Amino acid sequence: MSTTVSPMLVRLAAERATGALLRDHGTLYLVDGQVVHAESPASPGIDVLLTSAGRLPAEDWQEAVDRAGTRGRVGRFLVDSGRLADGELELCHLSALFDAAFFALAPGSGPTRFRYGAAHWLGRIRPVSAAVVERESQRRRRLLDELWPYPDTDTAPVVRRTTPSGQPVTPRQRAVLDLADGERTPGDIARALGRPAFHTLIDVRRLAAAGTVATPRVAPTAPSPVPAWVAQVADDPDTALLRRLRDALEASL
Repeated sequence: MSTTVSPMLVRLAAERATGALLRDHGTLYLVDGQVVHAESPASPGIDVLLTSAGRLPAEDWQEAVDRAGTRGRVGRFLVDSGRLADGELELCHLSALFDAAFFALAPGSGPTRFRYGAAHWLGRIRPVSAAVVERESQRRRRLLDELWPYPDTDTAPVVRRTTPSGQPVTPRQRAVLDLADGERTPGDIARALGRPAFHTLIDVRRLAAAGTVATPRVAPTAPSPVPAWVAQVADDPDTALLRRLRDALEASL
């Protein structure tokens, strides 16, 4: 039976609280008990995802922050001014939200505090229930453990092995390998590529399991066999994860 990721989050959702849930690895913003945004130093923000992908010029993002940030309507400004369509802003926002929430709700993320009334300058885009955020965070944790059960892999510098493993490498993984210089961590690589950090963790753990990169092996148990379904997950995790986000949202309506 799964346990709750954050008892305080569950309580705040039941209270329909509004404010900021602060933990060592990130912050969740709530409105009426629903999660409206999340931030973590371990994951690129929505600004990085939009501007690094070339969808939004950096100067357009900065203009939105300057003109609408104090009113908490940056997201609305981007849509109303024609910079982004509602749908693409919503999908990018959900990707950033679930990415940051995964790290903010990680085990051992330190004490939890809540600042009532605190709001994020991005504004309300697409609220997500706390239950959906928790389930998605747990699912992601299980997936990573099934791919390669060594969590220190997620924070250590990624080093390419000098002897090729002979395993095929996807274009997404190739981009990660090109930045694996023995100094960059998966988080550093995610920011450099403008990708969600969780997607990069998937690539790194798969590369580690294939013997393509050398990473720490600090875990309480030996690695278990990789389930057959893991090999069937799309090479590009964006599509598969966004489908899951959509399904989760539809289930919460």
